[in-house]
Amino acid sequence: MSRRALITGITGQDGSYLAELLLEKGYQVVGFARQESWYRPHFASSLADRVDIVFGDITEGVDIARAVRDAQPDEIYNLASQSRPGDSWSRPTDTLLVNGLAAVRLFEAVRHNRPDARVYQASSSEMFGSTRLERQDEGTAFSPVSPYAAAKVYAHHMAGIYRQSYGLRISAGILFNHESERRPLHFLTQKVAYGAACAGLGIVDAPDRNEMGRPIVEGGRLALGNLDVARDWGYAPDFVRAMWMICGQDDAQDFVIGTGGLHTLRQLCEIAYRSVGRDWQECVYSDPALVRPLEPGTIRADPAKARDRLGWYPSVSFEDMIGRMVAAQAKRLQTAFLER
Repeated sequence: MSRRALITGITGQDGSYLAELLLEKGYQVVGFARQESWYRPHFASSLADRVDIVFGDITEGVDIARAVRDAQPDEIYNLASQSRPGDSWSRPTDTLLVNGLAAVRLFEAVRHNRPDARVYQASSSEMFGSTRLERQDEGTAFSPVSPYAAAKVYAHHMAGIYRQSYGLRISAGILFNHESERRPLHFLTQKVAYGAACAGLGIVDAPDRNEMGRPIVEGGRLALGNLDVARDWGYAPDFVRAMWMICGQDDAQDFVIGTGGLHTLRQLCEIAYRSVGRDWQECVYSDPALVRPLEPGTIRADPAKARDRLGWYPSVSFEDMIGRMVAAQAKRLQTAFLER
C-alpha cells in the first residue's frame, strides 16, 4: 500500500516540487492550503487532479487538527511559512503566528491524532543570524537577527521539545537558501534573474514592481539592497529531495542542508547578466531603502552530516541554477509581451 503524505504550503516553490517528487515515488499526496490560495494560479496547479486538498488556515489549530485527523498521513511536511525575512520587520506578529505558533499547533494535532507519523519541520539557516563561525552545522548556536528568524528558532526548539517529551518523530531540516525558476519575484535571486532577462531583451521599464511600488527594472537599472551580502545558495529541487530523505530516517533528528559554497550578491549579478551578454555594473545599483535593518553574518553550511548519513549531495551548480532562472524569466517576459 502506498504511503500517504500531508504537505502544508503545497502551493509554494518547495511544496510544489515536493508534491511532484512524492507522486513520482508512488505516494498519495494531500495538500493543506487556504481555499483562495488553491483556486488562483500557483506552482502546484498542474497537480490538481493528482492530489487531494484539505482547506484551512495553518494558524487555526482546529483546521490543522482536522487535516491530520482526516488525512491520517504517514508523513507530514510542514512547509507553510511567511517566507520573506525582510517582510517580517513590517509583519512581526503575523510572522510569529505562521512560522512559530502554527508549527506548535501542528505538533499538537499530530500528538493527539497521528502520533506515529513522521514529521518534517522546515527550519532555516536564517536562525544562525549573526554567528561568527565560518560554517554552520547542527550544533551551531542560533543568533537570529530578524523576526522571521526568531519565529523559526521558536518552532525549531519546540520541535525538539515535542520529540523528546512525547516521542514524536519530528525531524527538522535547517535549509540554507535554495532557489529555482519557481521563486516569486519578491525574492532576491529572482529579482536578479528578472533584471538580467530584461537587460537581455532590451526592456528598459519592467512591467512588474518591487516592494517599494516601483518597476523592478526602471530606466534600464535594477535596484537592490546590500550588494556585499553573501549566501550559500542551492537549487530547490535538490533541497526538496533532502526533505524526503530526512523524513525517511527511522530516528528523528535534525540536518543542515546546504551546498557548502558561498557567493556574494555581486557574484550572483555578474553570473546572471553575463548569461545575457551584459555587464551587471551598468545595470544594477544599491538602494539604501532596500537594505535590511540588520543583516545576518556569513551564512555557509557544513553539510557533512547530510552527506554521511543521508548520502545527499547537490546536483545543480550555482551557475547552472542562475542560468535556468534567467532563461525562465526571459521566456515569461517574451510570452507576456507577445500576448499584448
